Amino acid sequence: MSIISGLKAQKEQQRRAELEKALLHYEARIGGNLFGPIPKGNRREFFCLDRHTWVWHEEWNDQNGKRRTMTTRYDVRQHGILKSQGGNSYQKIKGDELRHFYQATNLYIQRIQSDYARMLQA
Repeated sequence: MSIISGLKAQKEQQRRAELEKALLHYEARIGGNLFGPIPKGNRREFFCLDRHTWVWHEEWNDQNGKRRTMTTRYDVRQHGILKSQGGNSYQKIKGDELRHFYQATNLYIQRIQSDYARMLQA
């Protein structure tokens, strides 16, 4: 491989990584809005990181004006869905929480697919 073709391949790889990052941020914003309006000054994201990982991230100011953040990671496994919040150990979700997670992920997929289909038609 020549230096020029190596540089072209590297540039293409970098462009692809930047595009994937932009799409992930786009999808995270869509996911964050699934649950209603986001209050001013707050940040909420919900997205599918990979085939087995979903992330819920929120940032807000508490009653004292201190900035707070919470990240919840959901790992989809063959025998259930495990949740870790704020770096704590994983716990299996069940009952209403499992049902809500299932509904949220389905709604997310529907919205993302709908948005991408609309963009492709434009």
